[in-house]
Amino acid sequence: MSISIENKTRSFSKEEAEVFVSYVEKALSLILSMDYIDKAIKDTDAEISVDIRLVGSDAIRKLNAQYREKDKVTDVLSFPILDMTDGKLQNKLMPYDFSYDEDKKLLPIGDVVICPERARKQAEEYGHSMDREMVFLAVHSLLHLLGFDHENGRDEDLMFSKQEEIMTGIGLPRSSNDDSKMIESVEDDHPVGEMLSHCGYCALVGRPNVGKSTLLNTISGMKLAITSHKPQTTRNNIQAIYNRDDAQVIFVDTPGIHKPQSKLAEFMVDSSFRAAKGADVVVLMADGRFPKPANVEIRAAEMARKLKKPIILAVNKADAVTKESLLPLIANYSKIADFVDIVPISALKDDGVDELMDVIISKLPSAPRYFPIEEVTDQSEREISAELIREQILHYTNEEIPHGTAVEIDAFEEVLKDDAEDSYDRSLIKIHASIICERDSHKSILLGKNGQMIKRIGTAARENIEKMTDCKVFLDLHIKVRKDWKNRQVFLDEFGYKKKED
Repeated sequence: MSISIENKTRSFSKEEAEVFVSYVEKALSLILSMDYIDKAIKDTDAEISVDIRLVGSDAIRKLNAQYREKDKVTDVLSFPILDMTDGKLQNKLMPYDFSYDEDKKLLPIGDVVICPERARKQAEEYGHSMDREMVFLAVHSLLHLLGFDHENGRDEDLMFSKQEEIMTGIGLPRSSNDDSKMIESVEDDHPVGEMLSHCGYCALVGRPNVGKSTLLNTISGMKLAITSHKPQTTRNNIQAIYNRDDAQVIFVDTPGIHKPQSKLAEFMVDSSFRAAKGADVVVLMADGRFPKPANVEIRAAEMARKLKKPIILAVNKADAVTKESLLPLIANYSKIADFVDIVPISALKDDGVDELMDVIISKLPSAPRYFPIEEVTDQSEREISAELIREQILHYTNEEIPHGTAVEIDAFEEVLKDDAEDSYDRSLIKIHASIICERDSHKSILLGKNGQMIKRIGTAARENIEKMTDCKVFLDLHIKVRKDWKNRQVFLDEFGYKKKED
């Protein structure tokens, strides 16, 4: 057999990893000797192969968001390769099921991801060794890879009995605690009001097009804020909620700080400064390609200083420049604020983001959890749908059109399935939306020849909305002209760009 382990966390030492692998090898060997494993698996001339990754809490949270659509930190994840049920193959092994490493023939059965941070906490809670907890999670996952499950009734009892049989067989028998509680602990509720070590608001501020929305989407694991190569994409403050066992961070993605040229632009700049005022910590995002701070960044840093807010410098797009070129940038930015920390990142490539999260969380106060752990944003599907439509306008139209448009959702109707058990069991969402522009000439461009442009915008937006809602979407778009709406308060109020009073 072949056990490949990749340790991506500092919370699990090399010595611990060596002991862990030796136990897992024993466990897999014992499992493969059991009579409930398919004969074709046991008799293959290939080595059974399993890849195990040890990761931090942030990494496993992102995997949960990506593959399970759950924003939470769990102890373990399993990714089976073969189609098996209770140890039996559902299909005959085929040549493509095998792989080769030099002259070695392998039969990969799946991948396992374990979070040692979570495992250590559980080991302390249940009063047994870290070795037992880590190996228990590995055994649990190996059984998952071989088609065992614990979702209901008999299967649950079968799986728990087999994993205890294996743990005893390799010399790590049950302590005084019930292992079933460990699996259930993954799904524990984290109620609103639960006191956390760190909980609070973080405002992302910076010049337009610096990557704030990209960072927000990377942190949340889903698309909450629209992104574009055009500046001033974000217009409203958008909240993303980041959760882990000991912390909750409510991120506010603000419009880029710039010199306002209209009442709409004034609203956007006001939103940025208002978000910073109400935050517990401020992250100033800079573009690593530009070594000197702009006036708007100097203003933002000064504001944070006056408000006595801790401010962190996140140097985005650091992957696009050399490390040496970051030194003068850091020196120049250090003149405008007393940063509590400076973290180079690539929001697009998710590089350095975990380190940034650790710094942000360390600066937050102890406070009750503000939002349920399953929530990832305070934005409704209706609001995000409007932004996803506007994103495609930004993508497909030229420079004079995008920032003279707004999107208003006129109707958002959910059609439930005939046998629906709850409000999320939908068969279709019908959306009627209006694209607001400033001129008749803009309307002609948005329509395009024979209506091709609006069809292109609608098709792309619909596809993104369907990904968000996991449901079929009917999208009906209309174009309305409202002359100079960006400077008319009545229209700004109607489209949701209304300044709040202090």
